[in-house]
Amino acid sequence: MTQLTSAPGPVAVAEAPRRRVSLPGGIDRVFRTVLRGAGFTVLALMATVGVFLLIRGLGAFSSAGLGFVTTQAWQPDSGNFGIAAVLVGTLLIASVALVVAFPLATGMALYISEYAPRRVRGFFTSLIDLMAAVPSVVYGLFGSTLLQWEGTDIPKWLSIQFGWIPFLDVPDADPDNPLSPNGVYMTSTFWAGLVVGFMIMPFICSVMRESFTQAPQGEREGAFALGSTRWGMIRSVVLPFGRSGMIGGTMLGLGRALGETIAVAMIISPVFVIQPHILGSGANSVSALIAQQWGSASPFGLGALMAAGLALFMLTLVVNFAASAVIARSRSGQGSDA
Repeated sequence: MTQLTSAPGPVAVAEAPRRRVSLPGGIDRVFRTVLRGAGFTVLALMATVGVFLLIRGLGAFSSAGLGFVTTQAWQPDSGNFGIAAVLVGTLLIASVALVVAFPLATGMALYISEYAPRRVRGFFTSLIDLMAAVPSVVYGLFGSTLLQWEGTDIPKWLSIQFGWIPFLDVPDADPDNPLSPNGVYMTSTFWAGLVVGFMIMPFICSVMRESFTQAPQGEREGAFALGSTRWGMIRSVVLPFGRSGMIGGTMLGLGRALGETIAVAMIISPVFVIQPHILGSGANSVSALIAQQWGSASPFGLGALMAAGLALFMLTLVVNFAASAVIARSRSGQGSDA
């Protein structure tokens, strides 16, 4: 006679008590306090700079009113002053710089992260970082003593071939006259933007390179396994994943370009009128205005320069905060479409 036995039921397993993690103490608490203090110190310094510029420029703001952002002339002692011309000039120089720096930075970042042999990858990375450490006055010397004098055929050719585009036209030039002086092509927004573009390219390239190298290895290999070429893998995996890093690096470069002073002041011929022709002589920027007018300004003129500095300070803060938000998002890989 067969004896039926029931299957044993599940055996209750006693759960081990969870180990409680105590709050950090000792050196951890000191380290956290130091970091928190450093963060608050940076915020306090930024707030101090902003409040200082606001207090020193309050008299100029009160005198100019809304005309401070609509007036092109800069004659603070006579009450006729504003930042319309220099602000537009600042944005134009920064725009030319981005047009120059973005393709160079993207190509160099892709080459270092995807194409360069391992033995030379570190060399190119160090070289790009070294370019970021070169003082701006060196770039200014390079632009004012070499590019402007030896490269005038570049803006001249651009104005002849693409003069039908309004901002590439040079009204004071006569391309049909071989004896026409080349001075109309020299101290322009184009040259200032070109030099600033060389300056900001290493910063943009560094952010892009870090973003590209973080693309998941599994997705790279999966693209190759599906028969993709290297460029197809870059287009479908690396670029979508690094899109946020590209945007963030470009915005960081924009913030750097907006505040560049010495190199721009060494190249441009300052004019206080909106100059939309980027190839023609004459340009200006807020930072160059402050550097050029500081030594000879009256007490009220110094207040007007402080007000202009506050406008540039706020513009740069907005750009940098937006860039930080985009870069923080890119580090988690949320920029990838995969």
